[in-house]
Amino acid sequence: MDVKLFDPTASPVARPAALAPRPRDLRGLRIGLVENTKFNSDTLLAKLAERLARERGMIAGPMVRKRSPSHEVGERQISEFTRSVDVVVSGIGD
Repeated sequence: MDVKLFDPTASPVARPAALAPRPRDLRGLRIGLVENTKFNSDTLLAKLAERLARERGMIAGPMVRKRSPSHEVGERQISEFTRSVDVVVSGIGD
């Protein structure tokens, strides 16, 4: 399935993007978390990771914090995730 992405900072130009394949089973997969600095986002993500570990056999990995909700994840953090996790969840709070 393709998804159209739009860059809100430029003239509308659609770029096709393919979704990553979904794993058949979550057991043993390492989960990385991206926290966006909003109130309770770290708590929400930590609870989600605990639940995924308990109910689906996932392994909680690192949580990184963005500078603000509107900033992207840094290159160093992306590189760390590439080496250390299988799945990333980005969450918000409030």
